[in-house]
Amino acid sequence: MKEELNIGFIGNPNCGKTTLFNAYTGAKLKVANWPGVTVEKKEGAMKYHEHLFKLVDLPGIYSLTSYTMEEKVSRNYILSDDVDVIIDVVDASALERNLYLTLQLIELGKPVVLALNMMDIVEERGMEIDMHRLPEMLGIPAIGVSARKKTGLEILMHAASHHKDHSTPDNLVHQHKSDKESKHVHNHHEEYAMVYSDLIEDKIDLIIEELQTHYPHLTNFRWHAIKLLEMDPEIMEKYPINRPDIIDRSYEKDIINQKYDFIEEIIEEVVVNKSKQVATTDKIDNLLTHRFLGLPIFLGIMAIVFFLTFTVGDYLKGYLEILLEWISGGATAGLEAVGAHPMLISLIVDGIIAGVGGILTFLPNIFILFLALAFLEDSGYMSRVAYVMDGIMGKIGLSGRAFIPMLLGFGCTVPAVMASRTLENRRDRLKTMLVTPFMSCSARLPIYVLFSEMFFKEHAMLVAYSMYVIGIVVAILVAFIMSRVEQVGSENSLLIELPEYKAPNARSIAIYVWEKIRDYLTKAGTTIFIASVIMWMISNIGPTGFVTDMSESFAASIGKVLVPIFTPIGLGHWQIVVALISGIAAKEIVVASCGVLYGIGNINSEQGMSDIVTLLAATGFGAVNAYALMVFCLLYVPCAATIATIKKESDSRKYTLCAVAFQLGVAWLMAFLVYQVGRLL
Repeated sequence: MKEELNIGFIGNPNCGKTTLFNAYTGAKLKVANWPGVTVEKKEGAMKYHEHLFKLVDLPGIYSLTSYTMEEKVSRNYILSDDVDVIIDVVDASALERNLYLTLQLIELGKPVVLALNMMDIVEERGMEIDMHRLPEMLGIPAIGVSARKKTGLEILMHAASHHKDHSTPDNLVHQHKSDKESKHVHNHHEEYAMVYSDLIEDKIDLIIEELQTHYPHLTNFRWHAIKLLEMDPEIMEKYPINRPDIIDRSYEKDIINQKYDFIEEIIEEVVVNKSKQVATTDKIDNLLTHRFLGLPIFLGIMAIVFFLTFTVGDYLKGYLEILLEWISGGATAGLEAVGAHPMLISLIVDGIIAGVGGILTFLPNIFILFLALAFLEDSGYMSRVAYVMDGIMGKIGLSGRAFIPMLLGFGCTVPAVMASRTLENRRDRLKTMLVTPFMSCSARLPIYVLFSEMFFKEHAMLVAYSMYVIGIVVAILVAFIMSRVEQVGSENSLLIELPEYKAPNARSIAIYVWEKIRDYLTKAGTTIFIASVIMWMISNIGPTGFVTDMSESFAASIGKVLVPIFTPIGLGHWQIVVALISGIAAKEIVVASCGVLYGIGNINSEQGMSDIVTLLAATGFGAVNAYALMVFCLLYVPCAATIATIKKESDSRKYTLCAVAFQLGVAWLMAFLVYQVGRLL
């Protein structure tokens, strides 16, 4: 094996960067955090002929101006010596919006290769990109690829391999409209793709002289000079120069405007038939992002998702229930045949199989939910939801960007909380971390499915769907109240790329769904397994040893102490209280614990649900209690993994404890209102 090459993949959000990265690395990814920060990075490797290429998928960013954690991480990595070649992935169908980052990367003075992704969409629209003229104007290789169809991948890696030592523009042939008027002392058009006005170029030259004198170790004086003219806080702190006559104000807006002027020139020269492109996306957006219809359409789409989750998921779930009953019966018969102790039989059958197996029967519902969410995300719709919510979020003191972590909360709260790092100020991040756990994650779905089907029969889907709506409403309401108390509005408007609608990529969806299902199965085999064993032990062992009556167990003792707190919200049953406590480890365990604590072998089967409804009804537990229970499970303390993530992201034990206490209080209050009002009605 010959030399190694470190390649960084960078690009705007929704440009297909991760899809392209996955096309090279497949599922062989290494996911970790960047040293010292909580931003996630993905690493992969591939062999190219006799070379080993190490690939790094950087967070999606719009520019190299550092505001958010992800922008800082991407910039620091690109500036470091760890990267040999930068592959700038752009959406070829929206070239104008993507080239701003490209020009910034070229100015870094490092080898850059432009990957024009989604070329298949460009062709479908009847557009053409002059692949000869574009490299001439930018001075870097430009390779057309399609990550979805896996075309052009070999050529792109070939370009990266051969361009690794080229830090200066190649075959630069372009002329700015203002060339004839330029009186600048140097002809920078022979050296750089992006050339500014004489005023700015004069200042850049003077700053470079200062930098060469004071910081001779720098490798790219021009980029640092430009950043000093923009008054970039990080660069000004690291490399200060005392020349107020040169840096008399921030020239950031001037530099941005001149970059976009050049981008317009590029588009005019290289994009053909742009005016004839099919405006399908705009036509669809007229409806889906409509000021008044956008939100109802989103709620309608989520209703369809839940309809499929229940109808298709429940149909498939029936087969898993039959399999679980067969396994449970076989295990009981086999253990009795070998003369196993009744305590061991109870542990294996009533504890492990009933606990873990009961959770696994919900796998079809989870699969359908993740499949639908992956379809919506890959099609480009989810970013529209954040755009639609921008106005509402602004009124409650948050940027529309804050709704993106909340949307991720539909899948799992852990990455949703981590996504709060995309917000620019700490106040917004902390507020978003506080309300994001109110969004209903997939781990709560088994609770909704079980109790809605037990107590609401034909209305089960609507009842479960209402939990998701309540979660959104409570999150928005809490944020609104906090903004009024603080009397602070949102400081940041939403800047988000609205990608072109496209047919979802089967491979990307398969990888996404498989990762989620694998996490679910892993949790069932570890956390839920351990919790089921512990739950069986504390519910079958008491001060006197092994007990046949669970009311004499340690679990009953714990639950009975807390029953008075839960009675006003309709959950004054020690079994329910203990199940809720166990749910702090993982929300799915609430269902497994109910099965163990009520002694139901397969709680999710028709017979199991009938048995537990009978047991609960005998204690006065009815539909109102069940709805209060679901509301409480929706809003109360998030799982242990989420709590740990909040602690890590906030870097504050005090904030984490306050957040947990606050969420518990909101859950109790909402469940109290539901139960008390429900009793009156």
